[in-house]
Amino acid sequence: MNKYDTIAAVDLGSNSFRLQVARVVEDQIYPLDSLKETVRLGAGLSADKILDESSQQRALACLKLFGERLRGLPTHAVRVVGTNTLRVAKNSADFLFKAEQALGFPIEIIAGREEARLIYLGVSHSLPVSRSRRLVVDIGGGSTECIIGEGYEPQQMESLYMGCVSYSKKYFPDGKISKDAMQQAELAARMEMQAIKARFTSGNWQEAIGSSGTARALADLLEQNGWSKSGITAEGLALLRNAMLKAGDGKKLDFAGMKADRIPVLPGGFAIMSAVFKELGIQHMAVADTALREGVLYDMLGRIHHHDMRDVTVNHFMRRYQVDLSQVARVEALALLLFDQVASGLEGDADALRQQLMRVARMHEIGISIAHSGYHRHSAYILENADMPGFSKKEQADLGMLVRAQRGALAKVPGLADKSEVWPVVLSLRLSVLFYRSRTSFDLPRMQVKCRENEFRLRLDKKWLEQNMLTENALLAEAKEWKAMGVSFTIADLKKE
Repeated sequence: MNKYDTIAAVDLGSNSFRLQVARVVEDQIYPLDSLKETVRLGAGLSADKILDESSQQRALACLKLFGERLRGLPTHAVRVVGTNTLRVAKNSADFLFKAEQALGFPIEIIAGREEARLIYLGVSHSLPVSRSRRLVVDIGGGSTECIIGEGYEPQQMESLYMGCVSYSKKYFPDGKISKDAMQQAELAARMEMQAIKARFTSGNWQEAIGSSGTARALADLLEQNGWSKSGITAEGLALLRNAMLKAGDGKKLDFAGMKADRIPVLPGGFAIMSAVFKELGIQHMAVADTALREGVLYDMLGRIHHHDMRDVTVNHFMRRYQVDLSQVARVEALALLLFDQVASGLEGDADALRQQLMRVARMHEIGISIAHSGYHRHSAYILENADMPGFSKKEQADLGMLVRAQRGALAKVPGLADKSEVWPVVLSLRLSVLFYRSRTSFDLPRMQVKCRENEFRLRLDKKWLEQNMLTENALLAEAKEWKAMGVSFTIADLKKE
């Protein structure tokens, strides 16, 4: 990634959309500007997971405003992440097309555990350096992330399908706060917490930290009404619970520190926080000023300084699936050599495609750990479905598509026909796998690859081919695969041109 003086992060949450612009000075990030709009995208999600039109329009109006603020920044200086509502909405793809047009930048949908990692990254950079293990709890609009970490490193990460918007909508739909509704909401949240209780209960950490809107709103209420001296406490939550039940209606919540935009989602957020305290044995929780968007900024800073979490994940997968390092090195070296020959003529970001090819080459055989037969399909399935810190859902889908395309019928790879920009990546990987099918090192012939639109041309010594008939037959079969895609792949004698 190129270096930038100014970077920006946009968090498309289920309750609020937030934008943070920051200045980069060496290894530090200094906030310049921020915007927040309470969109409540999650409130527009129907029972059958369809995002309704009114919530989409609220979101698009907000994104147009954000787009105006971000205008002039390079694409790679802005990272936009979507969370739970956009993860689960069945019409998310249609909305994202309109959203990207309104904003002017691509949008990534991140997995729950990736959201947890980024939240911890943001929170940990705002806290004093400590050797204590910290529990971070982030109650968002549609999901709740729980993370245990030490320093800047998360060690346990979970994302639970419960949030202040979804719980308020489900258990307090009319704004009424009854004892029965509160008990049902708290019980449901405690049931969700059961799955992670053993690993996240007190004794596994020394300090609890809350982040994002629900935690900050609860801390403000407890402190300003004299129910807590600092942060969130179990005693303070009990007092707030009684006060909310006494009021009986969100419209009557007239507490000191009560913000109007927080009233509709306070009951659901409170129920979840109450369950978290009870199930994990928390007595006191401090509140951080940072959360997901700051984590996104620090993750971008790591990429700028070549400390990319995606490369850490790739190396982990190589170890985890015990890839043949010698074969990977051979395939990667040849694939990058071939790609570099065509990179100058490519439209778009050739550097990003090269990085993608490098990562794909290093993980193209991870599926062999499942079975050699059809290993490329196994590899693709792993990359598409595993938790991969640093990668968005779209990036994982792209990795899976490229790995699936390393061999076999190109026309059968879903989505490949519509992505001509990655065809040079696919060709480079396929040729490299083809030439090193024997899985041994040998003297390759000098070769050149040229591409333009729907035409690839491979030039190499024809005499070498005549002496290596298996490779020659494989290249002829390769030409047929590309022809089925509407692409010309020809083989010419390097010495005669």
